[in-house]
Amino acid sequence: MAATDVIDWEQLSEFSERMWEESALPSLCEFIEIPALSPAFDSNWSENGYLDATIDLFVGWLESVQIKGLSVSIHSLEGKTPLLLLDVEGSIPGEVLFYSHLDKQPEFVGWSEGKGPWIPVREDPWLFGRGSVDDGYGGYCGIISLMALQEQGIPHPRCRFLIETCEESGSPDLPAYLTELKEDLGTPDLVIVLDSGLGDYERLWITESLRGLVGGTLTVAVTSEGVHSGMASGVIPSSFRIARNLLSRLEDEETGEIIPDWLHTDLSKQLYSDAGEIVDVLGDAIVTDFPFLDGVQPQHSDLVEALLAQNWKPTLSITGADGLPSLANAGNVLRTHTSLKVSVRIPPGVESEPASEKLKQLFEENPPFGANVVFDLDAAANGFSAPQIPSVIAQAIDVASTHSFGKGSMPFYEGGTIPFLAMMQESYPDARFLVTGCAGPGNNAHGPDEKLHIPTVKSVTQCVAAVLAAMADN
Repeated sequence: MAATDVIDWEQLSEFSERMWEESALPSLCEFIEIPALSPAFDSNWSENGYLDATIDLFVGWLESVQIKGLSVSIHSLEGKTPLLLLDVEGSIPGEVLFYSHLDKQPEFVGWSEGKGPWIPVREDPWLFGRGSVDDGYGGYCGIISLMALQEQGIPHPRCRFLIETCEESGSPDLPAYLTELKEDLGTPDLVIVLDSGLGDYERLWITESLRGLVGGTLTVAVTSEGVHSGMASGVIPSSFRIARNLLSRLEDEETGEIIPDWLHTDLSKQLYSDAGEIVDVLGDAIVTDFPFLDGVQPQHSDLVEALLAQNWKPTLSITGADGLPSLANAGNVLRTHTSLKVSVRIPPGVESEPASEKLKQLFEENPPFGANVVFDLDAAANGFSAPQIPSVIAQAIDVASTHSFGKGSMPFYEGGTIPFLAMMQESYPDARFLVTGCAGPGNNAHGPDEKLHIPTVKSVTQCVAAVLAAMADN
C-alpha cells in the first residue's frame, strides 16, 4: 500500500482550510504590513530592522501552533542579512530541505484604489499585498503540511526549513550561510522550493527549469562634452547608433533571435513533446495573458515556439538607459555617451560566468569608429534544470493534485531566474528538487496589486503533505 493511500483526504482538506483561515492568513496579513525591502532596495536594511521583524513575526506564529519535534534558530553573520533555520524531527528515513524567503520587492506604483504594498486586502479568492505570493506564504505552507500529517499520525522524514531574507537581491548572502550551516542543513534527499509559478489554478504545476541571467551596463562614449547637433552630426558618430550596432552583434533585430551559439543549448525532442502538452492545456493563454496593446503581435505565432522562446532560449531585454535627457530637456545636442542596461536570459546548461566574459568581449572588441566602449558586468546567475523525480514521488504528486485541485499535475517552465536553485544544486548534487508555488496567472508579483490565490495555497499545502508522506515509499 502506498503511503498516500493511508491519507484521509477529507480530513487533510479540512485541516488545511482551518489552519489557513484561523491562523496562517491572519499572520500573513501582518507580514504584508512590514515594508521588508530586500537589501538591494534598502541600503539601511540593518538599521531599519524590517527583515528581522519578518523573522520575529514568523517565529511568533510558530509558537502559536502545535508541531512536534520543532527546533528554531536565527542566524546573523557579520554584515549579512538574517536567516531562519527550522528543524523538525522525522519518524522515517530521509531528509527534506524546504526553501522560502521573507524579503520583498519595492513598492512600485499603480496599485488599485484602496490597495497598497503594505496594506493587506482580502477580496476572495485573493489576498493583496507585497510579499503575499512572493514569498511570504512559503514557510506557513510547509509547516502546515507537516502538522497535517502529524494530526493523522502519518510518518514523515526529517524536515529542515531554510528561510532567507535577501532572495530578491539575488541571494548574495546565501553562499556564506550554506558554508557556515553545512552540518546543520544535513544532506537533503529532496529540496522543496515554494517560490515558483503555475500555468493555471486548476492543478499543481511542477517547475522543471528556470533560465539563468547575465548582463551589465553597456556604455558608448564619443565626446568629452555635448556638441551642437547641427555642427557635429555627420562628423562625430552618434553614440546611440554605435550602441545599436553593438547590440546587433548579440541580437537579430528583425527576429529577436540571439546570434551567438554559446548562448544557446540544444532542445530535445522530449522537450518539444512536453511543451506541446503544456500548450494543449494552456492554449492561447501563453501569450494572451500578457498586457499587449491593441494591434501588437507576439514574437512567435506558433505557441510551442513561444513557450520555448520564453523559457528555454536566450533573450535580450534593455531594462534601462542613461545619457539621454528627458524629452522636456532634450535640446539639439549630440550627446557625449549612451548607456544601456543589458539583461540577457540564458537557458539551463549555459554557464553564466563564461557567458558573461564572452559577452563583454563581444561588445568591447573592435568598436565602430574607435568609440570608447565599456561593458560593466553585473552578477551572473546560472539556470536550473531539475533532475528526474523518483517515480513514487511523481505518482504522489499526481494523486495529490487530483485530490486537492481536481486535476492531475503538469510540468512547468519558468523564464525567470532563482539564483538559489543553482546554488543548492551545486551544494547538493545528489538531491532531487520539487519546485512549485502559487504564483499563477494574474498574481503580478513584483508589480502593483500583487496577490495570493487563497484556494490554491490551501491545495498546495495538501500536495506538499502527500509528498512528505510518500517519502516512506522512496
